[in-house]
Amino acid sequence: MAATCPECDNLLDIDEDEVEEGETVTCDECGTELEIIATEPLQLAVVDADVYDDEDDSVRHDSDDEDED
Repeated sequence: MAATCPECDNLLDIDEDEVEEGETVTCDECGTELEIIATEPLQLAVVDADVYDDEDDSVRHDSDDEDED
């Protein structure tokens, strides 16, 4: 099924049977990382880079960046 990138309106050819909710895909046109938020119907959302920690893909909390004295 084709889905549209919410950033650049590029049509993405994503097979609903081969993806699961929570997986990420990258737009070929603009490079935006998108999360599969639903598979029936297929829905995508832009991944907020500030929320995820690149090292372990876990959600970061604002307190993680603060120094404790």
